[in-house]
Amino acid sequence: MLTTNEVGQVFDTILSSPGMNDAVRIDMRISRKNVLLMTHVIEYGLTEKGEGSTSLFATASKEARQELIDISNEFLEKAALSELSEKLKALATSK
Repeated sequence: MLTTNEVGQVFDTILSSPGMNDAVRIDMRISRKNVLLMTHVIEYGLTEKGEGSTSLFATASKEARQELIDISNEFLEKAALSELSEKLKALATSK
């Protein structure tokens, strides 16, 4: 089994491979349900709960994390789910 440091090195190596910073265009159609689920998965991965010692999120730079947050917010806006997502977050934190 790999140690935390070794896993971090593997992820860092993969992320620094040639072409990994190149922008790509992704044209896809997914349901609003999946947009909502995907944005919550991203959010969960960026929280301390989701950052396990072998998590790719744990090795990502602050800039990469912010870009994921921005992409997630853009998906919510395009799917007209921003308000619903905020209300769901408020319900989850009110427990």
